[in-house]
Amino acid sequence: MIRIIKIKAKSIFTKSRIPGVDYVINQYVGCQFACKYCYAKFICKWKDYGKWGTWIEVKENAPELARKYVSGEIAMSSISDAYQPIEAKLNLTRRVLQNMSKRINLSILTKSPLVTRDIDILRLFKNIEVGLTVNTFEGKEKKLFEPLTPIQRARISALKVLHDEGIKTYAFISPIIPQVTDIGAIVKETRGFVDYYFFEVLNLRASGREFQRSLMENYPESYKTLVRDESFWKFIKELKEEIKRLNINAEGIEIHRKGWEFIPLQ
Repeated sequence: MIRIIKIKAKSIFTKSRIPGVDYVINQYVGCQFACKYCYAKFICKWKDYGKWGTWIEVKENAPELARKYVSGEIAMSSISDAYQPIEAKLNLTRRVLQNMSKRINLSILTKSPLVTRDIDILRLFKNIEVGLTVNTFEGKEKKLFEPLTPIQRARISALKVLHDEGIKTYAFISPIIPQVTDIGAIVKETRGFVDYYFFEVLNLRASGREFQRSLMENYPESYKTLVRDESFWKFIKELKEEIKRLNINAEGIEIHRKGWEFIPLQ
């Protein structure tokens, strides 16, 4: 049972320290998908509602606050998924989008095909892109890493629907786990309807001790690759070469070895 906490927020646009992003918008805080590796679990330090994935903070007045115009690059969302299951009932994200200035530069990232519900509104934005997180986690991997998320096939199908409707799309391939995530398979399935690709290697430190133990127990070689310097940089070199061979629109790889780093392909 998910605990719902309804609040009135003072603002909906938050200044961001994410490289390339000026503001983030989180009409929800917390996420029903409860991915085991999610870095956003850190917010539980300040939100004493219980374990990550068991609660959602809902900013009831977000649609009214969204009327404000801000310039720069806006990302939705950073500590939630705008299209997590509760959105199908509350329509909070939809109402936020309806009220936002359509001149805003907006980038939406989600794991849910529910985003296709709002294509009629998305089409009204002059500068918008929608990304779906894909990672080839199926079977054992999905059960261990993200058991509550929509299946990969549904996410890939959503990318195609968005593309066919004329909306700019990107595939966020994350988290990349050595010997688990098959980026070649993802590209093969999505090449015809994705405008660009973004790659992120698992942020092991931010994933938390519980996930680290699970990875070490179930995928010891993957864990060793991520924690040992020599094997990690060898993996990054091979990953970089593989991406270049795929001949796709991508700029580089995001890693979190010692803080945030971006490894360009060129």
